[in-house]
Amino acid sequence: MKLQGKRIAILAENMYQEMELWVPYYRFKEEGAEVKVVGAGGAKSYTSKHGYPVSVDVQADQVKAVEFDAVIVPGGYAPDMMRRHDAMVGLVREAAQQGKVVAAICHAGWMLVSAGILKGRKATSFFSIKDDLKAAGADWQDAEVVVDGNLITSRKPDDLPAFCRAIITSLSKS
Repeated sequence: MKLQGKRIAILAENMYQEMELWVPYYRFKEEGAEVKVVGAGGAKSYTSKHGYPVSVDVQADQVKAVEFDAVIVPGGYAPDMMRRHDAMVGLVREAAQQGKVVAAICHAGWMLVSAGILKGRKATSFFSIKDDLKAAGADWQDAEVVVDGNLITSRKPDDLPAFCRAIITSLSKS
């Protein structure tokens, strides 16, 4: 169990992409991590793009980045909703500033833009938000996973195996 003793936050909001939340959730639990679903704005659960619910363990305004070893941001349309909540954006920004693993897949790059953590960093995303990441100062690359220090990004659900492996590898070193 490579992640025994690690604490991971997975962010949630309505319209999340199912695979991008649930695959990391169960993969990290399988490796022994304590995984918390962190909600954006007070709801007890959020609904995915296809209606699948996820229950929230805690709200973003009730936690601090120091409580976690990693913050994972799934994609879908949820990141556009997440970035409307200062506490959620602040959690991502603080985690990055504290050197915690910050991982984003697909449209989750929007949260990295809003958190202001992309300038001079290598990153990837779903191709349709490439311009947003570049405008925020990222060196955008078309790859299944891009690791730049504590920042880990991937493009789409097909990249989930590489995304999860990179996160596990990074957390196993710390």
